[in-house]
Amino acid sequence: MKNRQLKRSHAPIFWGLFGAGGMLAALFGPMLVAITGFAAPLGWLPAKAASYQGALALAQSLTGKLVLWGLISLLLWHAAHRIYHSLHDVGVHGGPLAKALTYGVAAAGTLAAMWLLAGI
Repeated sequence: MKNRQLKRSHAPIFWGLFGAGGMLAALFGPMLVAITGFAAPLGWLPAKAASYQGALALAQSLTGKLVLWGLISLLLWHAAHRIYHSLHDVGVHGGPLAKALTYGVAAAGTLAAMWLLAGI
């Protein structure tokens, strides 16, 4: 028997980010849509719950920045992985270019979110 070396892959990293983002999308997505899409505009929330000052206070705290950055970045990585594999499923085999574009947008969005949250 020959000693074969296994080829290393970056796929587990992307699948892990996809899974974490999918979990957050499933758990928090409907709640965010309900709060920002229905409850706040229809006045179902207390006045301070959906105020600009409350959102700013969340974004200014270190814990709030980390939570917002984690939510934004994991949702971006989930979307990038889903789009990449959906392109493949519909017959668009872009190869390295499609991978670079989809994951590149997620990486750029992650860095932009970090930079913007750091500036608040």
